[in-house]
Amino acid sequence: MAANFAYQNIRDFEFIIQEWLPTEQIFNYPQFADYYSKDDVKSVLQPILKLAKEVVEPTNEDGDKNPVKLENGKVTLPPTFGPLFKQLQQEGWGTSNIDESEDAMVLPHILHSMVWEMLAAANPTFGPYIILTSGAAGLIQSFGDDHLKEMFLPKMMDGTWSGTMCLTEPTAGSDVGDILSRAYPTDDPRLFKIKGSKIFITGGDNDFTENIIHLYLARVEGAKSGTKGISLFVVPKYWVNEDGSLGELNDVETTAAEHKLGQHGSCTAALSFGENNTCRGWLLGKNPLENDGAGEGMAQMFQMMNGARMETGHAALSCIANAYYNARDYAKERIQGRPLTNPKGDRVTIINHEDIKRALLCGKAHVEAMRAMMYKIYFAFDVRHCDPDPEVRAKANDLVEVATPLCKAYPSDEAWWLIGEAIQCYGGYGYCEEYPVAQIARDVKIYSIWEGTNFIQSMDLIGRKWMLKKGAAFGAFVQEMRDFFEANKGVEGFEREFENLGRALDAYTQIQMAIGGYFGNKQYGMMPLYSRRILTATAQLFCGRLILDQALLAAKKAQEVGAGHFDYEFYTGKVAVARYYLRNVVPNVWAVAEIVKDGDTSVLDVPIGAFEY
Repeated sequence: MAANFAYQNIRDFEFIIQEWLPTEQIFNYPQFADYYSKDDVKSVLQPILKLAKEVVEPTNEDGDKNPVKLENGKVTLPPTFGPLFKQLQQEGWGTSNIDESEDAMVLPHILHSMVWEMLAAANPTFGPYIILTSGAAGLIQSFGDDHLKEMFLPKMMDGTWSGTMCLTEPTAGSDVGDILSRAYPTDDPRLFKIKGSKIFITGGDNDFTENIIHLYLARVEGAKSGTKGISLFVVPKYWVNEDGSLGELNDVETTAAEHKLGQHGSCTAALSFGENNTCRGWLLGKNPLENDGAGEGMAQMFQMMNGARMETGHAALSCIANAYYNARDYAKERIQGRPLTNPKGDRVTIINHEDIKRALLCGKAHVEAMRAMMYKIYFAFDVRHCDPDPEVRAKANDLVEVATPLCKAYPSDEAWWLIGEAIQCYGGYGYCEEYPVAQIARDVKIYSIWEGTNFIQSMDLIGRKWMLKKGAAFGAFVQEMRDFFEANKGVEGFEREFENLGRALDAYTQIQMAIGGYFGNKQYGMMPLYSRRILTATAQLFCGRLILDQALLAAKKAQEVGAGHFDYEFYTGKVAVARYYLRNVVPNVWAVAEIVKDGDTSVLDVPIGAFEY
């Protein structure tokens, strides 16, 4: 009973692509013009809604009830995972969507991401197997020579082989520059012997693909220290011969499968490479010994990491949405209590009670605001990849760069308490494993930790993205929101919402000035002290601007169609969530501003010994 994919329709996706964003720009690019238009949204997504419910959802319960096992060095995964992996890959919903060949028929990023939101909601545990395979294949596609592409990509794209990213080690997690993995030259300048160990490798082993292709970070012996000396290697579990056939085990062994709070069907593995001194890998990019000791591994890996950060935040959003949808459906059926306004009347379904309506509107508002943010950025992904104008591509890239930490951290930070609100709607039943929200809570928590903890995302925002292009990129990001405010602040019926958006914009300027002042006074500890709260405030400001834009459009549409139209409540719901978000969530921006300006240093001042009591 626990697994329940509760998405009922694709109306919000249709609104985003067909009504809100100017997606005709995307569908007119040569890559897509002959295959799709924005009117094809339903024909693509409606079958996915059905696939998610009928095919993917059952694998979610299988994954939770039949967790990964490691016995005698071999892992066993839930039995439904292998067939699903092959089906999704072979039907074109997975890795093949990165194919850049001229005759490739791929979905625009914004539409493909809608596919994956539903699939991720139906089984959060399964998605990483395909997402990581796609990311690993993308690195080979971007940085490998023709020989490596021919050797690896076809079998990774059709589901015969899977892929991973291997960064974390027992002694080096977020501080990747301190990794101990080493690579040693061989007689073949393309090949290096690999020695080291990695932990927390998602999808690190499985029993349903013929090979696993690890994209592995290591330091070539003699290269520079720190991140500058790290290189990236293609290290298969089984050696791949020059003719593409599989050889012997490549001295890669699974030493542990982690026992986790959630995501029980996902093999999070500890891996040993080169224990017998026979592990080999192909170098991607320049040999650091021929490049003044500098490796290219971190720059290359960030291509995969930045995509994975977006997908991690999006997976968190899918869990929030599915928890909200489940709570909504339960609240529509559960009869309990009488309205305070009519205490002698009949008992009512709990969706009629004020606090349940508050919790549900809170969930709906966050889902639709976060979704607006995610797809605004996925739209920019398509523009930066496809637009013929270099200046247009550069502006889109700036938006992606600035917003990536927001898209990763904001949904995954808020998911924990938002899903807690969904659990609360169920009362005691929500805490029972027979109901789906308990598992969703367990499964979602990892997303705030994956792909760089959300503290790292916040430091990226303030330490790097605020200063990108000497501050011009982030300045343009804020200015666009201010331009939107100035152009629309007089719209009748939305005066209070725009007043709050304007106040939040002013407060954000105060936040930046306060952090600048602390730096000027060499109070360097103040930035990491406040960075996570500033990231949250930044995302709330951006989401507020976007959901208010949707509301202006929806209000016009509601007036056009009239109260008797089947879409009327959809549009009025858009207006309601914008009002809620601007008046209940966005005020946190100026609350954070007051906290940052206050400059409380109690965290910095408290002695470590005080934590003993």
